[in-house]
Amino acid sequence: MELKDKVAVVTGGSRGIGRAIVMRLNALGANVAFNYLSNTTAAKETVNGCSNPNARVISHRCDVSKADDVKEFFKLVLDEFGKIDIVVNNAGINRDNLLMRMKDEEWERVIDVNLTSAFLVTREAVKAMIRKRYGRLIYISSVVGIRGNVGQANYAASKGGIIAFAKSIAQEYAGRNITANTVAPGFIETDMTAKLPEEVRKRYLASIPLKRYGKGEDVANLVAFLASDEAGYITGQVIAVDGGLAI
Repeated sequence: MELKDKVAVVTGGSRGIGRAIVMRLNALGANVAFNYLSNTTAAKETVNGCSNPNARVISHRCDVSKADDVKEFFKLVLDEFGKIDIVVNNAGINRDNLLMRMKDEEWERVIDVNLTSAFLVTREAVKAMIRKRYGRLIYISSVVGIRGNVGQANYAASKGGIIAFAKSIAQEYAGRNITANTVAPGFIETDMTAKLPEEVRKRYLASIPLKRYGKGEDVANLVAFLASDEAGYITGQVIAVDGGLAI
């Protein structure tokens, strides 16, 4: 499995799962462009962590919940690399709260960053992919988007929406040789999950059949496969990377 000469776009690539994805795609030979919102230091660390001398990695500051920013980002990628083969919609945040306490801005920001960004990014991506009659669209959802979770109505809605969105895109563009699949991570060790109280972490661990937390690399390995030519007959699927949590 290799991605030599492929061009990949990864949203939210400066930390956590996004960083692992950028590094894995680059290791397999892809030229990668990723965006970050504000943490320039983390973005530089991601670039410096990519060691493939035969493929390039670039970063760009961009708010993928804003249409103009997304258009500028994709123009930069096309100007730099001339094409787009793979797009990984990974950007995501959480603003957890119980429903009765949830503020309008907590709902709206999570939906904008997690779901609206996937729409804006996909709309730009397919313009480039249609011309080549080739594309791999990959969406990072969550097991929370499948089963829900207390205190995460906004997050669950956004991640469940991604699943439905990806299935629609898979049907809409299958005739153009563009696949669309969703990866649903479970409890992955990231900056986001590190903020959870210890008792919550222990409760999650007890419910995972494999009895360990996942790593960003566990998600990145599946993303790399779905981005490859070997996955050309797979589309519209939702695949959990969760140690069995969803079952």
